[in-house]
Amino acid sequence: MDKLIETFCDVDDFCQLFIEQWQQQLIEVGELKRRRACKLSPAEIMTILIHFHQSHYRDFKSYYLLYVCRNLTKYFPNLLSYTRFLGMTASVVVPMCSYLTSKLGKPTGIQFVDSTKIEVCHIIRAKRNKVFEGVACHGKGTMGWSFGFKLHLIINHLGELVALKLTKGNEDDRKPVPEMADTIWGKLYGDKGYISKALTGELLDKGVELITTVRKNMKKKFISLWDRALLKKRFIIETVNDQLKNISYIEHSRHRSMHGFILNLLGGLIAYCLRDKKPSLDLTAQEFELLESNCLVLA
Repeated sequence: MDKLIETFCDVDDFCQLFIEQWQQQLIEVGELKRRRACKLSPAEIMTILIHFHQSHYRDFKSYYLLYVCRNLTKYFPNLLSYTRFLGMTASVVVPMCSYLTSKLGKPTGIQFVDSTKIEVCHIIRAKRNKVFEGVACHGKGTMGWSFGFKLHLIINHLGELVALKLTKGNEDDRKPVPEMADTIWGKLYGDKGYISKALTGELLDKGVELITTVRKNMKKKFISLWDRALLKKRFIIETVNDQLKNISYIEHSRHRSMHGFILNLLGGLIAYCLRDKKPSLDLTAQEFELLESNCLVLA
């Protein structure tokens, strides 16, 4: 329960600063709508949504009815019915987005980029899916065809999320990178899918050096020993993708609304950011010495 209390305190501190400013902006633009008063505060709703991804439950209904309503009543004395709670979750989409942004890591000069598919249903049932009709798309990756979205990630060598973007499933992996790279510096390591002279030049103008492996039919190029060593450690971002899907559980096929999909994704990403132990590269002193060396090898 210590993690639950810690999460609530952090979320509540954020909400006390954010909600008032957000509502003031809505008033200024004339978009603030009157809402029925809710017994649960936005911080409590957000905490429950995040804590679901920190638990062992795999569907939110069982988590809420069998765990929250039975075991967490002393922490949330004004719990709502399951249906009413779902109706209130849409009100915290914007605070959840802002809270996730506040929890992103800082660039360290050593970053990795990759994308992973977020399937919303099996490819065979894509034509019958009404929830994501006109929004989700077919896409093809190394694991075959899928129907849904793509989550593009940039992480640092400590395993922290630095930048992210959600796109349709047929989006080119290289397209979101320039926008995501606005907040980073140093080197960015990616796979063969990010090979592009135009992208490399655009990132260099921003102070970011894109390092990728080469395809079999391409001419070999010289890179530093440091870069070759880091390219071999690119598995770290694959590990992060795996933990986001199998531990934080950002992907499933039971969504009944776009709000539910977005909140499930945000909750899982936030739960990962709040983890004390993340996959990281334990770089040795010898490896850091390679950074200062000028030895070149074939990629």
